[in-house]
Amino acid sequence: MKTVCVIPARFGSQRLPGKPMMLLRGRPMIQWVIEAARQFSVANEILVATDHEKIARAARDVGAEAVLTDPELPSGTDRIHAAMKGRHGDIIINLQGDEPGMPGETVARAHAALLATNADVATACVPLHRREDFESPNVVKVVRGDGDRALYFSRSPIPSLARRSEGELNTPGTLLGHKHLGLYIYRRAALEGFCALPPSPLELTEKLEQLRMLENGMTIVCVTSTADSVGVDVAEDVGRAEEFLGRSG
Repeated sequence: MKTVCVIPARFGSQRLPGKPMMLLRGRPMIQWVIEAARQFSVANEILVATDHEKIARAARDVGAEAVLTDPELPSGTDRIHAAMKGRHGDIIINLQGDEPGMPGETVARAHAALLATNADVATACVPLHRREDFESPNVVKVVRGDGDRALYFSRSPIPSLARRSEGELNTPGTLLGHKHLGLYIYRRAALEGFCALPPSPLELTEKLEQLRMLENGMTIVCVTSTADSVGVDVAEDVGRAEEFLGRSG
């Protein structure tokens, strides 16, 4: 069984145009993401799927294979699907091009959960204890049911805190919810099925493509990670990412 890690990297980001080429500690972010992927013990192959020659060139500069895809593709998952056409791969890891600090242990844990269950897709999350993070629209939250099955994702605070006491909420260490990490691991059939579906109502409302999976009956297993990732979603994340990379490097 072959596992391919594909890194979708779009130059035309709405929030941070050219984000994969943003310098972190003097190197383009896409190169940091590639180095993170090389630490994934479960990945047999790494591929960068991008809409821009500049990103492809930066990937090739560090020895990674890059495929140019249509700039008009609507999502990172569609970009992965396009890059995988004609290629063998049973399990596809989607490591987003703005995740330079995804822990290898998290990927291995999600990969194992996918193979151990009948889920279509695997992902990961970390506990949220800070109210500022829980209420931030830049932090995607997930709620889960039995067997770590994802029930819903949102940029809004879920589950609601309305019925919890202020005393409990202000107690250090109180679990408020779970932050969704920017990682997806698909069975090949699930990737094909997802990309054959039109964008769904909740996906368009929340601007979260994983909701298309849930709205169409796909099962997502969401494991708890022992370590947070360091994604770059907005400009304020850059300093935190550079600090993390400085510690890990």
